[in-house]
Amino acid sequence: MIYDTAIVGTGPAGVSAALTLTIRDKNIVWIGDPSLSGKVEKAEKILNYPGVAKTTGKDLNALFKEQIADLGIEIQDHMVTGIMPFGDHFALTAGEEFYEAKTVILATGIVFKVALPGESELVGKGVSYCATCDGRLYKGRKIAVICNNPRFESEVLFLADLAESVDLFAEYKDVSSELTDRANINIHSKKAGAVKGEGRVEGVETDDGVIEAEGLFILRDSVSMSTLLPGLEIMDGHINVNRSMETNIKGVFAAGDCTGRPYQYTKAVGEGNIAAHGVLEVL
Repeated sequence: MIYDTAIVGTGPAGVSAALTLTIRDKNIVWIGDPSLSGKVEKAEKILNYPGVAKTTGKDLNALFKEQIADLGIEIQDHMVTGIMPFGDHFALTAGEEFYEAKTVILATGIVFKVALPGESELVGKGVSYCATCDGRLYKGRKIAVICNNPRFESEVLFLADLAESVDLFAEYKDVSSELTDRANINIHSKKAGAVKGEGRVEGVETDDGVIEAEGLFILRDSVSMSTLLPGLEIMDGHINVNRSMETNIKGVFAAGDCTGRPYQYTKAVGEGNIAAHGVLEVL
């Protein structure tokens, strides 16, 4: 199936775009975290959202979820790891899933992490973003994992069941006892600084030296834009768009924090709506 639009990201911009396109009877695939935005959920107080006085992020997220449920919109719980032109439409890889869509709306929020040195060059040569897809290739081997969210801990455990050993770089606090108690998981306090290897992953560089590894799994909320969609124009760390939320790639739109300041929910919702109308104009 080729969808009218693929929406990547479930923050306010993605919510806005999904609601608008669903109301306009477009066939969409919406990919991201079904719990929506963690940033919104943690907001203590929101005072500038029109029509919703003195709310909390948790309550606002609940309103978003209610609207989504009322319209029967489904969210595919995957992380998109690649987008590429595919004839007159786009192909998106997300874990083991493969989606095709005529247009794409990027509502990824701020991608704080840029690609590590060596990461982009070694994708498919030992660097992987999907434990389920590629984990069995490393059965009985020594691997490294970079993980920035506890929601991916089940994938780390899956890899630990397969690999001889796992060197884990956890980029969050309070790693669960399921991981700390595993004999073949070595948790590092140092951050990964680069991916090393000539033609294939050979290790991960830290301040203390290189940790040898035959493969590296990067389990992040999102991948760097240069890896996600090669050729996408980035300016000052944000996706460059025009007033219609169009990027430099025809058929690809962007909305929300990923397009730049101000990082406001109201701005994100407005841009999501504009991006959806941009999609409507080209379909």
